[in-house]
Amino acid sequence: MSIRRTIIISLGGSIIIPAKVDTAFLKKFRTVITEFAKKGFRFILVAGGGSVCREYQKAAKQIVPAMSADDLDWIGIASTKMNAELVRTLFGKLAYYEVLHNPTKRVVTDKKILVGAGWKPGSSSDKDAIMLAQAYGADLVINLSNIRYVYTADPRKDKDAKPIARISWNDFLKLAGSKHVPGRHIPFDPEASKLAKQLGVKVVVCLGTDLVNVRKILSGAKFQGTLIE
Repeated sequence: MSIRRTIIISLGGSIIIPAKVDTAFLKKFRTVITEFAKKGFRFILVAGGGSVCREYQKAAKQIVPAMSADDLDWIGIASTKMNAELVRTLFGKLAYYEVLHNPTKRVVTDKKILVGAGWKPGSSSDKDAIMLAQAYGADLVINLSNIRYVYTADPRKDKDAKPIARISWNDFLKLAGSKHVPGRHIPFDPEASKLAKQLGVKVVVCLGTDLVNVRKILSGAKFQGTLIE
């Protein structure tokens, strides 16, 4: 079956490994992706670092308080590669045989599932996802996160924070800031956001563990989440 559409999925490390590897979620995620891949979709899955990334970065900063941002990023990149190898192996022969490490380089393959990881300092798995969208001609990135929407403020700190169903890149950047900070908790990385705006790539931020909702997004049905465009 020919490829109907290429979709990039930024698979947040916080849902791969919130505290330990979430095998129950990964089994269900594998089922959904495999089902749509067999319908002709091509997926490029970009793994984040999750709790492993944050624990190692935290330890590094405790030992060397003046640890450089680049070195902290290298720690994060290594954690994404480990998570990506785990995700790649879940799909067996459906997946490309190795993890993609350079999001600017397009791999020629008929495989319906490719898995990517972090690339280099000063970036993030979100930015890698946008660069992969550019390389593979995709117009949509689905950011599977641990939040259901982008909010007007941090809902953990502000009880008056309101969910946002649709927002422009300009307005989103006002909320998220304009600079990449290693390990920072934001719905989508600012550097990735600026590139997405430039390329005209749309991003959906949604609760990644709600796979019924993810099916709706893939099917083009009404969904819960934030569309950034």
